[in-house]
Amino acid sequence: MNEKLAAIRLLLLDVDGVMTDGRIIYDQHGNELKAFDVKDGHGLKMLQRAGLKVGIITGRSSAVVSRRAQELGVEILYQGAKVKLEPYLEILQQNGLEDYQVAYVGDDLIDLPILSRVGFSATVADAVPQLLERVDYVTRRAGGRGAVREICDLLLQAGGYWQEQTARYFST
Repeated sequence: MNEKLAAIRLLLLDVDGVMTDGRIIYDQHGNELKAFDVKDGHGLKMLQRAGLKVGIITGRSSAVVSRRAQELGVEILYQGAKVKLEPYLEILQQNGLEDYQVAYVGDDLIDLPILSRVGFSATVADAVPQLLERVDYVTRRAGGRGAVREICDLLLQAGGYWQEQTARYFST
């Protein structure tokens, strides 16, 4: 598994059920609310500082997701992707990457076409059961509850970036 992880140059994520717990909440004014784990965000920033790219492919469209992507500096963002393989192939072409250089984290059947192609496939602990045996890795954490950070840490460690990216936190 470490060889697969070390080759990764791009981490792609689904949103609902991966970056969030999958719930969609509307307030009394019809505004959509989502909760994101701050530790996931920090993991994504460490990946970016290490030189890896991060992107999002989601089936829904949401201003909340646009804002979170902007906050995190995620420039690869595809929303409303009912067939996720199409933007995935565009991303490969635009970034000069091959399947083996991409990691993808999804949680539902719509993610299976990408999960079956990428160099490293992962799903969250509370994913639909059909994905659990079809991926390289199942996180211990649930979607929206640190699962993305778990993947980030794996990528940082396998790629040899962990020491450099965490040294500032351990020096006194």
